[in-house]
Amino acid sequence: MISSVRGPVLVIGLDHAVVEVGGIGLAVHATPGTLATLRRGEEARLATALVVREDSLTLYGFADAEASELFGLLQTVNGVGPRLALAILAVLEPEALCRALADRDTAAIKRVPGVGPKMAERLVLELRDKVATVARVPAAVGAQGAAPHTGRDHVVEALVGLGFAAKQAEQAVDAVLAESGGNGGPVDTAAALRSALNRLGKAR
Repeated sequence: MISSVRGPVLVIGLDHAVVEVGGIGLAVHATPGTLATLRRGEEARLATALVVREDSLTLYGFADAEASELFGLLQTVNGVGPRLALAILAVLEPEALCRALADRDTAAIKRVPGVGPKMAERLVLELRDKVATVARVPAAVGAQGAAPHTGRDHVVEALVGLGFAAKQAEQAVDAVLAESGGNGGPVDTAAALRSALNRLGKAR
């Protein structure tokens, strides 16, 4: 099991980063919020979870061990694979997820693309008591230190990757940028993504 990686960041994509470890570039899939904390050429340390399949080995990275633990816990629920677990953590930060599960807030959980009423109820039923064992997690993974840059299209593509329709994602991002006065200018991708997800969640 690879529980963490540390090394210079070679590439930052929409859904993954490549971290060089011992001369080997490891592709690590992560949420947009986690990716926003990374800087190309700078050293990073990520808690990781290795998902083994018959035809693949996929590494998932997180800002801290608590998020990694939640990632594994989510997959104990029938019907939740690694991609959906990562999408849940992309829409609901660890602290918000734990709170939603503890409070039986299925409306918040249903904001995740691919999670319907039955799945939300199942997540609450099976994980409500278990999340109490997860250590306290930070309130805003990737919220600080995200360097603003022109990234409207990156935010849209990240939302599409989470399962939202392209037109729906574009409208949400444009509305967020218009409200912040940033349309056409530098975009703080982590903040814009968070605001767009909140807007899309209310519209569901």
